[in-house]
Amino acid sequence: LLLLLVLLLPRLWRSGAVPLEPPGRAVLITGCDSGFGHFLALRLHRLGFTVFAGCLFPGGDGAQRLQREAGGSGRLHVLQLDVTSARDVLAAKELVLSHLPERGFWGLVNNAGISTFGETGWLPMEKYERFADVNLLGSIRTTLEFLPLLRKYKGRIVFMSSINAYFTLGNGIYSMTKAAIEKFCDALRLEMKKFGVQVCVIQPGNYARFTKIQPPLSAEEIWNELSEEEKTVYSKEYVQERANFFNSILSEGSTKGNEVVDAMVDALMSPAPKARYMVAKLKEKALVFVCALFPTVVMDSVLSYALSK
Repeated sequence: LLLLLVLLLPRLWRSGAVPLEPPGRAVLITGCDSGFGHFLALRLHRLGFTVFAGCLFPGGDGAQRLQREAGGSGRLHVLQLDVTSARDVLAAKELVLSHLPERGFWGLVNNAGISTFGETGWLPMEKYERFADVNLLGSIRTTLEFLPLLRKYKGRIVFMSSINAYFTLGNGIYSMTKAAIEKFCDALRLEMKKFGVQVCVIQPGNYARFTKIQPPLSAEEIWNELSEEEKTVYSKEYVQERANFFNSILSEGSTKGNEVVDAMVDALMSPAPKARYMVAKLKEKALVFVCALFPTVVMDSVLSYALSK
């Protein structure tokens, strides 16, 4: 009965809460050149939010398409935002403050991210540093800059994680950043409760074909980037097998990201948002379940079997 009550409380709270009114509220989204960020910016704009769409290339096709599709309402602002640049993040905050609508700053969506694959020794230290800077430190850097505004207006912070935070299949460099984001959010969520700020994590499954976050890589490209030491350990045939395996996973990715954008909107607008939104296929959720609840030896056996196939 206690468990049932705990499960029903969020639903009861939702039914009695006053719906959020988007007009007059501002939201900043990182990584809007394409993918989830691009479509979320348009969705929030249509709902009535004032949207600040951070783009790595504000003069690129994605940013220009955003401006065209938003029309001339004046509520969608495309801005230069490289989350690895403290100067860009500060300039974004100044722009938000200078165009802040009457109800203030409501939400920050840390969506920007990059991905690749390769076994641990295949990737140089510079690539590890780059991934940590974009996927992890970039989100932290942006969050810290906007935290005073979020506390003032009792807003929302949404982070883009992944089911790869629970396991890795040849993309450990990506998984490690998402696992770190999860723990950062756990700490932040608890600390922000006293200020009325809610923190949510989005955990998509395989949407590689929709986001294009990870282009296919040929075995030749991978081989050419290996150090001489690694080339003495791994054969070209092995690299080809791994490339084929990972590219086949990419090819199975969903081409439609509406359900992920729906989850992001719910995280921003729901009276009782979830701490985590897992948006994935049943088999992906099952794998997460195995990795989270079973002993490590079971998880390793399952993943080793998958890699061997």
